[in-house]
Amino acid sequence: MSYEIEKTDAEWREQLTPAEYAVLREAGTERPGVGEYTDTKTEGVYSCRACGNELFSSETKFDSHCGWPSYFSPLAEDRVQYIEDTTMGMRRVEVRCAKCGSHLGHVFEGEGYDTPTDQRYCINSISLKLRPAGE
Repeated sequence: MSYEIEKTDAEWREQLTPAEYAVLREAGTERPGVGEYTDTKTEGVYSCRACGNELFSSETKFDSHCGWPSYFSPLAEDRVQYIEDTTMGMRRVEVRCAKCGSHLGHVFEGEGYDTPTDQRYCINSISLKLRPAGE
């Protein structure tokens, strides 16, 4: 798969911290409950930490109490990419940034949350950068 923004592993390692690289480029997961944006209520737009692609709005963020920031939809479907993930003995849908291919988290459906889409985009805080409204 090719992306608008492509860099070598060395270039990504130079740009990202080791923890950011592990999640964004190696599809890792940060520990639950420790992320910068898990409980934030700040209004604004969440972008990909690797490339700046605007991905989610605070208007779609909700409290899922799962340990990671949760959103019920991306800003637009063309901002994210979906990939079937069969690791860890289960079937999940991985969410990546459509601009640079960085791993963001997973999306789940049918969990019964009172949201307009019945989806939960479970996203690693370390994959995101918040731009508060008005900045």
